[in-house]
Amino acid sequence: MSKPKAKAQQQMTDVAGEGRSFGARFVVALLFMVVGIAWIVFYYAAVRVDPTVVPAPKAGSPKFMADLGDWNYAIGFGLLLLGLAASAHPSTPLGRGRGVVVGMLGCFLVGLIWICTFYVVSNDPSAIPVINDLGQYNLVVGIAFMAVGFSFATRWE
Repeated sequence: MSKPKAKAQQQMTDVAGEGRSFGARFVVALLFMVVGIAWIVFYYAAVRVDPTVVPAPKAGSPKFMADLGDWNYAIGFGLLLLGLAASAHPSTPLGRGRGVVVGMLGCFLVGLIWICTFYVVSNDPSAIPVINDLGQYNLVVGIAFMAVGFSFATRWE
């Protein structure tokens, strides 16, 4: 086997997934996703002031997080979606083979379900956590999930 052929075959092996499966990019993507979800959950459960309680209690700690207010959702969803977009790279398990289809359809469906759920419960959004705080920004979240789905679609062969 000549050198160029061997090098091309090695590159195809790495891209096809028979090489390393959990590279640094995938670990960073998972870290972004987990930190994003944890940020949203911690803000909602521990820091956020419940608007239905009268008189309104003091915001929880840490103070910087309480001062950010609804920007915490932008940070959390931003990290989550950035992690999903980073996992669409061919060096990650979601960026090659069947993982691309799973990631693409998963993001499309999560976005569609998020928007449909918002519309169904828009008369009484207090029933679902996070959706009750976002208001019309729920549409942005749903469309952002669909946009990340398109980043997977660019890798589909």
